[in-house]
Amino acid sequence: MKLWNKQQEKLFFLNSRSFASTEQLFYRTDDDRYLAYWPKRYKGRKTTLQARNSLIGNYTEKWVCDLFNELIEDESLHIVQQARIPSVGITSKSPADIVIATDDKKILKASDVKLICEVKMSLVWNWEYDSHLDTFREVGDFRTHQGKPSFTRSDSVLKAIGKCIDVRVSNFESNKIPIIVVGNAPLSKGFSKKAEYLKRSGLIQGFWSLNPFPLNHGNTRKSTPNGGFYRFDNTSELKMHLNQLFEKDLNFFSGMQSPKNLGQIIEIANLEDSYENKGLKFLNLLKGS
Repeated sequence: MKLWNKQQEKLFFLNSRSFASTEQLFYRTDDDRYLAYWPKRYKGRKTTLQARNSLIGNYTEKWVCDLFNELIEDESLHIVQQARIPSVGITSKSPADIVIATDDKKILKASDVKLICEVKMSLVWNWEYDSHLDTFREVGDFRTHQGKPSFTRSDSVLKAIGKCIDVRVSNFESNKIPIIVVGNAPLSKGFSKKAEYLKRSGLIQGFWSLNPFPLNHGNTRKSTPNGGFYRFDNTSELKMHLNQLFEKDLNFFSGMQSPKNLGQIIEIANLEDSYENKGLKFLNLLKGS
């Protein structure tokens, strides 16, 4: 299975035709063209597509689920869509898009969860449907149309950040769960610094783009300096990063302490006999302060 590409978007349209109308999938221009996005210089009458967002959302979530299933070789791990983890604030009102867990069920304990993945993917390229020939063709990358796909859409990124922060502050049980946000377009420049801060602070372990070549010509940023954003170029690279998350015993910690209180915590923790015990003692003291 390959990473995201034009063929996946074409398959989305081919599969959706069986239950969605042309008008639900495409905009119709004044000159009777059916397009996935309004072209950059289009000045005619515009309408808004409501149904397509949920359709592409369901499609991309299932696609990520299938991809992870293929890459994860540990038979004790399961991919769960629309999972609920009540102890960390993930309920039926806002379930997790994808969870990798040690138990294969919809309602999970925090201790079952190895990874939470929020999916923020969409159509990247513009597509035209020829109703006479019943064919689809790609007519330009995201630089040529007015749409804001995936990570280039600020409200989509902010929604993902908000959900991840809500998990982190809901309960100490979330402290050991890595969280990633998956997309298929470059992260906008305005959010690159935020992505770096969020990763350094441990709130989110990264914004991952699974689209190696989102542009028809030229290239995009591979990574921000500390990996807050990362573009994967092949499945082997993605598999390696997933395994690294599973292997690390990560612990999120935060707090606001005076230098004196922080010094006291460090001094007490330093009395332990190993680096691991010193770290655990520090985390427990910080948690109780």
